[in-house]
Amino acid sequence: EVEKIRIKITSLGLTESRITSDETIQQLFVECRLNNFLAEETPLSLPKPTGGQRIHYNYSTVINVDKENNHAEREYLKSILLKPDLPADSLKFTVVSDPPEDEQDLECEDIGFAYVSLKEIFQKQRDIIEQDIDVFDSQDASAVIGKLTVTVEALHALRSVHEECK
Repeated sequence: EVEKIRIKITSLGLTESRITSDETIQQLFVECRLNNFLAEETPLSLPKPTGGQRIHYNYSTVINVDKENNHAEREYLKSILLKPDLPADSLKFTVVSDPPEDEQDLECEDIGFAYVSLKEIFQKQRDIIEQDIDVFDSQDASAVIGKLTVTVEALHALRSVHEECK
């Protein structure tokens, strides 16, 4: 059985903030990043949700962390479990503003970040299933601009890596 981390980006809702009132922000996609190994993004960018609505991506991806083919990723997971002070122990989700077709001079802009701690999944021995996580404003890390519903199934892989560390 190939060990893997399963990630699903289900939906995104925004709270009232500079993001909702900014008319240059119209289409959003979400990127998911594991340290510097892997960045995956939702294939679609969707219209920015308004007034309490959510946009649904229902996007799933898998990160393989088997010994044979994905040694670097596995070593990284080991370091998360073995080094308690490692700051980058999280999967990072970035909400990105995708410029409209007719404004191609505008850049994609990171507007918010959300995090899932792999170390915490291991400590609590519990995967994250369809859970709302806070999205923090890229310009003000203390401000929550929305909620991202995600699933991160990593416990099996983390246990396996942990067994190997013993």
